[in-house]
Amino acid sequence: MRKVAAAGLAAALGVVLAGCGSGSDSGSGKSTVTMWMYPVISDQAKSQAFWGKVEKDFEAANATIDLKIDLQPWEGRQEKVTTALAAKKGFDLVVLGPDQIPQYAQQGSLVALDDLVAPAKSAYLPAALNALTVDGALYGVPIYQTITAPIYNKKAFADAGVTEVPGTWAGLKEAAPKLAAKKIAVLDYPGAPEISLNQSFYPLLWSNGGSVFAQDGKSVAFNGPEGVAALQLLLDLKAVGGIPENAATKTNEIEGGPLAAGKTAMYHAATALQAVQLGAAIGAENVGIGLPLEGSKRVAFGIPGGLVLAKHSSRQAEARKFAEYLSSPEVAADLAKESGFFPARTDATVPGQTPEATEFAKSLEFAFPGDTHPKARQVMALIAPHIQAALLGKEDAKKALDAAAQEANTLLASG
Repeated sequence: MRKVAAAGLAAALGVVLAGCGSGSDSGSGKSTVTMWMYPVISDQAKSQAFWGKVEKDFEAANATIDLKIDLQPWEGRQEKVTTALAAKKGFDLVVLGPDQIPQYAQQGSLVALDDLVAPAKSAYLPAALNALTVDGALYGVPIYQTITAPIYNKKAFADAGVTEVPGTWAGLKEAAPKLAAKKIAVLDYPGAPEISLNQSFYPLLWSNGGSVFAQDGKSVAFNGPEGVAALQLLLDLKAVGGIPENAATKTNEIEGGPLAAGKTAMYHAATALQAVQLGAAIGAENVGIGLPLEGSKRVAFGIPGGLVLAKHSSRQAEARKFAEYLSSPEVAADLAKESGFFPARTDATVPGQTPEATEFAKSLEFAFPGDTHPKARQVMALIAPHIQAALLGKEDAKKALDAAAQEANTLLASG
């Protein structure tokens, strides 16, 4: 197993592309299969140990295959994958998200994997398969599933006399002034542009029935009534002290943040790890985990990790064999245990699952991977500054989203 450092992106990429040619032989007479994996297991030592064991166990059962798992950093991921696919070198398999796969599928760089999943298709979460499907073809084998859900400080609500923790937009508005009277913001909203809108604004947009893109994908729709109402919700909360004063520049870090300090009461799009972090700060007994906030419906941001197969790979059969192994219920369960994520299949039982994970799993039925589009990330980058401007009082909700939509539609029209 090899690890590529985050620093020196260009130099590291050159080494990777030169030294890990897809389908190269290891000199032992075995067929080499290379997979790029990312730090889904946040603890570096545990990550190396887990993937080292995966290599060893798979090779023990497949004597003719030399498996190489390169642990890649998240930083520069998109650029490195794009370069590797264009150069037709670097990896046979790589883990991608639903927002990345469409562009590569449309470019013809990936292999459809419907036949690989078919024997166990009924065991996979339908939302996970749908998220990795482009134009009717499945391009990623789900090996894990993430999910977000609200986490909150039980004591903060109780001290403010709020007996029922908000589970709806109306509940947020009702609780906000009561908590504000205690100098606590009801919603720990992270408005810094560098925070993914998937964990800030988009869950509110989706819960109100809105979407980022129009159905045909040729224009955007986030500036429709649903989106304007979602942004107006934040502005209304701000007016009564319901979000932090620095929400426009605030990140979603728990440790050292206002939620852990008792200055905010809940975060609507947290991960299970963040629930554990909050428990360490305020006591696990004071942490609540709820279902996704409901506007007109409940929607939770959650994406599958899709193991994709590069079309340029000269070791298609061997790579498929490893994809089957990694997505098996036993290995998927072990990965979920170590990563804190969830299996993307219902026949995988996670050993020793934490109480926090058990609660988060209740939101899996509401999982939504976001509006997948080849330019989803670029559009997100255009929207975020305008939402920030609205939170700073420089633009109203409609003006902010209309301005962002104009820029986004120009981007989409450019091809």
